This record gives sequence, structure tokens and C-alpha cells, in this order.
Amino acid sequence: MKKPSRKFRKMRWLPATLPILVIAGCMTAGPDYKRPDSTLPAEFRDQSAQSGAASLADAPWWTVFDDKVLQGLVTEALANNLDVQVAVARIEQARALIGVAQSEGKPQVGYGGTVKGGRESITGEHRPQDYAGYRGGLLATWELDVWGRIRRSTEAARANLFAQEDIRRGVMLTLVSDLATGYFNLLGLDQELAIAQESASVYKKNVELFTLRFQAGRDNRLPVDRAQAAYHSSTDRIADLTRAIAQQENVLSVLVGAYPRGIKRGRPLTDQVTPKTPVGLTTDLLKRRPDILAAEQRMIQANAEVGVATANFYPRIGLSALAGIFGLRLSGSTINSFIWNVAGSVSGPIYSGGRLEEALRAQQAYSGETVINYKKTVLAAFRETSDALIAQRTLVDRRAALQSQVQSLKNAVDLSLLRYTAGRASYFEVLEAEQQLFPAQYSLAQTRRDQLAAVANLYKALGGGWDLPDPQQAKASPEQKSQAVSPVPNSGSK
Repeated sequence: MKKPSRKFRKMRWLPATLPILVIAGCMTAGPDYKRPDSTLPAEFRDQSAQSGAASLADAPWWTVFDDKVLQGLVTEALANNLDVQVAVARIEQARALIGVAQSEGKPQVGYGGTVKGGRESITGEHRPQDYAGYRGGLLATWELDVWGRIRRSTEAARANLFAQEDIRRGVMLTLVSDLATGYFNLLGLDQELAIAQESASVYKKNVELFTLRFQAGRDNRLPVDRAQAAYHSSTDRIADLTRAIAQQENVLSVLVGAYPRGIKRGRPLTDQVTPKTPVGLTTDLLKRRPDILAAEQRMIQANAEVGVATANFYPRIGLSALAGIFGLRLSGSTINSFIWNVAGSVSGPIYSGGRLEEALRAQQAYSGETVINYKKTVLAAFRETSDALIAQRTLVDRRAALQSQVQSLKNAVDLSLLRYTAGRASYFEVLEAEQQLFPAQYSLAQTRRDQLAAVANLYKALGGGWDLPDPQQAKASPEQKSQAVSPVPNSGSK
């Protein structure tokens, strides 16, 4: 009978390993991810007639407000803000951890070697024998992912990466919103400063007028003192607003990643146009809001880690191979040889003192916690959106009322001055009208600012749109992301 060839004899172990490889490709420990069931309301509370599929969040940030200076500040902030850079660094860390997780499923190759020498007394010999020896070789090991432990670990690492990507989008969205809000606050302070300077000018004229009447003997000293007190109050407010403006400029400087500096202005507050703000569908929040997307990736990650904890109960099956050389010199003779072997291994737990059971129970509890956090995040998103919508609606009514009030008070001031000059009214009537006018003007300026800030808050609450460089990744659902095997998306600025 013909003897099998050496090559055939070396390959006889392959049929025995094929079933293991097939099983490794089919089994995955732990539950597969499934998004929690949730019934969303059909519309947001206080949603206006601007409904439908279109949404303010679909617009990229540079089209929301027509102010070139603000757009330039946002561009600078996205490029230089340190919080964004920290988020990018964390994405790089998460990307590297995917490689760490995947490496466990690949062959591991190492090397080792020893060299030794000495003298030993050998039984029956009259003199000690000198010897020298060496050993060196390569060792390769490969764990077969039969139960999907490594696949689940990789899935968890990938979900962490996508969570970090969504966190970065959240940081960028918050940055745009904070910068817009801070910029409008700066314009509001500018407007208040202009009102304070106008009021100081008016009160100064009153002082001059009342002083002339006092010197002419047509009035007493009291109107002069009251007018001077009002003038000093307005100059005090000018100093306070000047301080607030400089500090607000410092806030914006840090947001754009620069040392404190002056900030250019674009359109003044009174020329800013409040854009239309359709909100779109309620279900879009689950697709757009970065914090919701990140919370879902945390659920996917925790669910995969339950699979890792489950797979730890099962045996680990692997292959190993060793190839090397061995040498020994003793009593003038030398032995050199080449050694190699191939082996399979199985190891698994029998008793761990409850460690594996408690680790699984803890991971299952954490997975449940991520589900609760996801639901909380969704509720918070609806609350923030509703708050912004309520603010928009009520601020429209407030602005209309304040505009009418300011106009009426301006008429009252003009009339009181005419009556006082004609001697038909006291100075109290003039001061009272002026002291009601300027606070109303302050309130009107603040309301205009708040209206613009409400748009920025709504844009943030809806999830804000971006011109993403990787549209396929942006459109992928969390389930598709968790199953993806393709390289992770670029972490460059979006």
C-alpha cells in the first residue's frame, strides 16, 4: 500500500478544524441589539402652524442667521475651539481601541530565546564539565472566536467610536448655539449701552434746563437735584454696561479659541432678522439629536458587553505553533537541532467563586441603565424643543407689547416736556415719563435679543443640520453602524 505523502500527512488536521471554524462564524454570545420601543407624540407642545417634513435643523448653521461677522466667528470657533479638539482626540482614542479589540481575533506571533553556559559536576566524572547552550524560536497563537467574544468586544468598541463621533457633533452644535447666543447678547448690550448714553444725554439736558429755571427764580432747587441724581444713575449704568460688554467679548474670544480681544460686530440688534423656524417631524429628533444618537450607541455598546460577559462562561479554543532551534555543547561535542510543533488548546472556567456570574449580572444592570438614560435623553429633547417654541411664541407677543409701550412713553415724554416748559406741569411729570421710558427701551432691546437666542436654542434642540463630509455614515442607522465592518469615518472637522 502506498504511504501518504508528507504534505498530505501535515494537512490531515484541517478537516478536524473546519467544523470549529464554521461554528466560529455562526455563533455569537449574548443578545442582539434592539432599539427600545417608544411611542412619540405626533407634534411638539406649542408647535405653530409651521409644520411638515421641513425643519430648521435641516439648514446648515451658516444659513440660519444672515450676519457675516457671526458666520466668521462660528467658522473660527469650529476650527480652533479647544473643546472640539478634545472631542476629536477622544475619537482618535476610540478608533485605536477598535484595533485593540479586533487584534484579539488575529494570530499573535512572538519570539523568545535564551543563552546560557556554566560548569557542572557530573556523577562518575573526576572533573567538572563545561557546557554552553542556546534556544530560540517563534511562537504563534490564535484564539478561535467560537462564541463571538471578540466580535462582541469589537462591536462594543465600534459603538464607543460612534458615540464619540456623536458627542463631537453635540459639542459642535452646542458651540454654534452658545456662540450665536453670546453674540446676540453682545449686540443686546451694545443696544442697552446706546440707550444708557441717550438717557444720560437727556438727563444732562434736564439738569441744564432745571438749573436755568432755578437761577432765574422760576423753580426751586429740588428739580435740579433730582435731575442730577437721574444723570448719575445713567452714567453708572454706562460704566456697568461697558464692563459687561468687555467681559462678553472675552467669553466669545475663548469660544473661538483666542485670547481675550475685541469682537467685531455685523448687523446691529435692530437690523437682525428673525428667521422662520419650522420644526419638522417629532421622529426626526431621534435621527438628528447628537445626545440621543450617542445615548443609543451607549446602549449598543452595553448590549455588546453583555455578550462579552456571557462568552466568558464558554471555553476558549485556540491553535498554537512553535518553530525554533536548540543547541548544546558539552565535553567537546555539539548538538544542534531544529524544533517545531503545532497544537490545539481548550481552556475554560469550572468554578470562579461567582465572579463570572456577578460580572454578567452587573453588565446586564448597566445595559438596563443605558436604556433608561436613552429614554431620559429623549424626554429632555422634547422638553428643550417645547421650551424654545414657547419662548418664541411668547416673545413675539412681548415684543409687540413693548414696542407699543415704548412709543406711548416717547409721546408722554415729549408732551410732559412741553407742559413743563409752558409751566403747566411739574418736574415730577417729566422725570416720571423719562424714568418709565428708558427701562421700557431696555426691556425691548432684551426681548429682541431673546428672540434671536430662542432661534439658536431651537436649532440646538432640534439637532441642527451639518454639511457632513461622510453622508453615508451620517445616514446610517444606529443598527447599521453597530453591524458595520468597514473602516470608521474620518474624524476631521464636519
